[in-house]
Amino acid sequence: MSAEHNDTPVAQPESFAFTAENLEKARYHIAKYPPGRQASAVLPLLDLAQRQHDNWLPRAAMDTVADILEMPRIRVYEVATFYSMFNLRPVGKYFLQLCTTTPCWLRGSDAVVETCKHKLGIDIGEITPDGKFSMMEVECLGACVNAPVIQVNDDFYEDLDAASTEALLDALANDRPPPMGPAVKRQNAAPISGRTTLLSDPTQRQPAGTAPAGDPNAA
Repeated sequence: MSAEHNDTPVAQPESFAFTAENLEKARYHIAKYPPGRQASAVLPLLDLAQRQHDNWLPRAAMDTVADILEMPRIRVYEVATFYSMFNLRPVGKYFLQLCTTTPCWLRGSDAVVETCKHKLGIDIGEITPDGKFSMMEVECLGACVNAPVIQVNDDFYEDLDAASTEALLDALANDRPPPMGPAVKRQNAAPISGRTTLLSDPTQRQPAGTAPAGDPNAA
């Protein structure tokens, strides 16, 4: 059943406590704010708690954050339920966030989504029986120039199509995440067709009255 429509209660741990390392990080974030304004650190503390607890937030973790920040627990619940970056149910070891907003859709995100569904045997909002994969549909991930995009945990995989998506899933299934970034031969977000401007070496001074090298208007 899709997590988006799954009302089955989640098994909740009885307690949660930050590790010594994460507690030190929490104090660092709290110290950024004036006395009495420590509630402003709720987002980074929830993120710390989620990362510590297998990428999802149990209620005990939210309660711990509220107690540390001396704020009503309901206020923390409000934040955690508002932002889609926080997971209130268990997710897979490899949490796939599939962008289907217009730029990704125009460049083939439908094929990427269908490949994930077929390859993993799950739908949006579901988790594989072995707990290795889960996926959700998201709005813009901010990498439109390299669409279509999948965010896997913290990493972006870009310029995907059906074949490269299947190869990505195979690599993850074998616990061999490939290097993040474009699946095609381009450098970061540079034009895939190559350079179209700044064709000459700006360090080389041109004689007065001559066109730069590579200038299509040169005689």
